[in-house]
Amino acid sequence: MIVGDLLHLDDLDIQLAWGTPDLLARPVTGVTSTDLQDPARYLQPGELVLTGLVWWQPEDTSAALRFATALRSARVAALMAGEGTHGAVPESLAEACRTHGIPLLAVPAGTSFRAVTDRVYLRLWGGLQAGAQDTAAIPEAARRELTDLIDSGAGPSAVLAHAVSRLGVPECSISTAGGRIIAAPATDAGAPGSLPAPGTRPAEATATRATRPAGLPIGPQQESPFDGWLLHGEPGAATAPTPMLRGLADLLAPLAARAHAEAATRRRAVGRLLDLLAAGGPADLAEPLATCGLPGDGPLVTVAARIDGGPADWAALALAEALHPLGAPFAAGTDPDGRAAALVAAPAAAVAAQLRRARPALQTRLTGRRSLRAGVGPAAQPAAESLRAALVQARYVLTGAAGPVGSTTELDTLAGLLRGIPPEVTAAFHTRLLAPLAAHDRENAVSLLGTLTVFLDHDGSWARTAESLHIHVNTVHYRIRRIEELTGRNLARLQDRLDLRAALLCAPAGR
Repeated sequence: MIVGDLLHLDDLDIQLAWGTPDLLARPVTGVTSTDLQDPARYLQPGELVLTGLVWWQPEDTSAALRFATALRSARVAALMAGEGTHGAVPESLAEACRTHGIPLLAVPAGTSFRAVTDRVYLRLWGGLQAGAQDTAAIPEAARRELTDLIDSGAGPSAVLAHAVSRLGVPECSISTAGGRIIAAPATDAGAPGSLPAPGTRPAEATATRATRPAGLPIGPQQESPFDGWLLHGEPGAATAPTPMLRGLADLLAPLAARAHAEAATRRRAVGRLLDLLAAGGPADLAEPLATCGLPGDGPLVTVAARIDGGPADWAALALAEALHPLGAPFAAGTDPDGRAAALVAAPAAAVAAQLRRARPALQTRLTGRRSLRAGVGPAAQPAAESLRAALVQARYVLTGAAGPVGSTTELDTLAGLLRGIPPEVTAAFHTRLLAPLAAHDRENAVSLLGTLTVFLDHDGSWARTAESLHIHVNTVHYRIRRIEELTGRNLARLQDRLDLRAALLCAPAGR
């Protein structure tokens, strides 16, 4: 698809505001919507940029030029400006696009951006469908019906059901690469939106490996193990996919492309929301939350995630896969610093439980020593300060959780609290307080560190410490005095006991 193709979509009535023939011949790779004044960081080369011109104000004479400069730096294919806000495309924007050589198209007020986005991705994948050899295995009438159904905005369940009834292919199903069922016949064991049980391979979400062949990719394969769609044939079928299944997978490509584009747009919106939270955010977050599909009138739970040894966007995609079956509004993405996070309109306990259920199946998608981990923060009101504080807590739990999925509800002990502190800090604290005892123990058979541990474990009881160590109580008194001399602490004081207890808990792993 090239930029000029948009001018021939009669039902959208898109008009050329400025552009030359060579610029209209630019290839298009995708489409994104934005009303940021500097959206460069969220754009990809070759994309069409849709803007409602909310950012443009007549009194700001340099706004259009700044916006066009950002588009040029991102090497976008063209700008599509909506006329709904100001009634027409501002002349200053046309002049800025001429300056930077960016084709400018006008979208009339009666044309929705969703319609433009859908048509762009349908055209992008139209070439793939037309060139696919196996598409010929599907009757022409059925191809037209499926194409019309997809073009009308039908979802994957409706399209798949029509394909199965029209083509006679029983029990087809569609899953994400992460294993979540998107569409399946009523007789299938997995319900749409579900994840396979722990121990089941994601590509076999509704049957065992012995009865279900590997899924056929729908559309291009993605780099992430959690991105993309797969088409599965009937259980018990031959290992090699039939030409009809391959043709069906090609015909379904626009659906996958549409879902991929919508998910990418939503992740970018989440990234902007996380950026706002990090910067202190505006007083009213209703609009940024709504853009992410989140309610603005109730508490939200924050989640932080990472994949050890893997990119942050993989972690964001894995979070989305894990949270879908919860059935609650959520949004997952990465912040400008490359950290994955999510906001969920559900109780923290339910979110943590769902992540623990989903993680085993998602973990099987990772190779090598990569490990998916998540931290669940507390519920917070939809205000910048509250959400930022909750997100800080979620990231703290992510760092210090004892297991792969932790929650702030588990931060009820000193040991749990200390696990979130960087190991370099805890190791230095341990050494600073207990180095004299460690030096003593290296040169003597009696362990003062061991005595201190037992003494604190028994709440400072001389008798129970002596009994546990099988020594006389006077010996305990002697050792405690020696510990106090070497550390400069008084074990009769609660504060000093707490300091030494914390230092013992901060011992580096392996000691």
